[in-house]
Amino acid sequence: MRIDRTRFHDTVLAGVVAATSVALFVLYDPGRLPSGGLAVDGMREPDPFGVLLVLLACAPVTVRRRWPLAALCGGLVPETLLTAFGYSTGVPGLSGLVLLYSVASNRGLAMALGGLLISALGYTLGAAAGPPMATSLSDHVVVAMVLVSVWGAGRSLRLRRAYREELRGRAARLERARAADTRAARAEERSRIARELHDVVAHHVSVMTVQAAAARKVLSSDPALAREALTAIEHTGRMAMSEMRNIVGVLRTDARAELGPQPGMDDLPALVEQMREAGLPTRLIVEGEPPPLPAGVDLAAYRLVQEGLTNSMRHAGAGTKAVVTVRHAPHELDVRVADDGQGAAGAPARPGHGLVGIRERVALYGGILSVGPLPGGGFEVRARFPLKDGQ
Repeated sequence: MRIDRTRFHDTVLAGVVAATSVALFVLYDPGRLPSGGLAVDGMREPDPFGVLLVLLACAPVTVRRRWPLAALCGGLVPETLLTAFGYSTGVPGLSGLVLLYSVASNRGLAMALGGLLISALGYTLGAAAGPPMATSLSDHVVVAMVLVSVWGAGRSLRLRRAYREELRGRAARLERARAADTRAARAEERSRIARELHDVVAHHVSVMTVQAAAARKVLSSDPALAREALTAIEHTGRMAMSEMRNIVGVLRTDARAELGPQPGMDDLPALVEQMREAGLPTRLIVEGEPPPLPAGVDLAAYRLVQEGLTNSMRHAGAGTKAVVTVRHAPHELDVRVADDGQGAAGAPARPGHGLVGIRERVALYGGILSVGPLPGGGFEVRARFPLKDGQ
């Protein structure tokens, strides 16, 4: 449809140019030239043959945007014949100017310069082959200025088009880059929320399961102890719900999320105490002076301890003891969770799916994670986070 509209517009333009050119050609009266003091020899009156040449010069305008240089060359031939046969004074016709403008505005610089050279050459040949007349140098300069002005207007349009296309292309590239960044950010946020949910749910559900099993065993023999276990289950469930609301709250658009601090290394004593209440004897060892930690490293280290203790409680069996060792060095944070693996199952703890998320957390902050069984029995989860300038 675009090509058809372009051809239609060019055909209409060719008709307008042809009508205007024929009118000027017919109204042109070479008899007035001698009265103006110009010496003219061999000038011809307008006739049907001249009108035919004018129409032939205007016909290429219909394809000026499809084949602009070929149209210019085709239009210059009858224009040159008009001046050579004495029908005009050699001034470029209206169709020639339109075709020159089309070449300059629709083709590259090399072809545009070629079109300007061909137009100048056509004018020179027509003026030289036409009837002799008193034409001053200023007249030729005016013609040259007209040709250059038309050519410059076409080049200006060409450059404006190229600039607009560049702006559109740049806007499209920026839009694609923004969309890609948005998708990457959404994927990263989904991955982060999935890691947080897994850590929270796996830890608290494991603690609640162990406490429920203990309450069931002592329900008939020691109701008071069973009541304490049920109270601990309720407290753990409330903590899990609170943490999950904080995590998932960012996804809600109809209400503001409940903002609160993320857990960190300062919460390790409470975590260790919770594991003790759940039936996993746990000891916390802190070496060195704790420096202020970046929020991301602080959360990642806490989640590593949480996941390591949860795996020990879930996989190592009853009777397992765990030790959490935190060593603060000038440029490193070393976090280690180890258990003896001496439970009813008689097997060391095995890594769960949560350790995959822990590995991503540690790698995100340039840390090194090591997970595996210990030589003397048991299992170890250890991470070393690099710190810059003590942070």
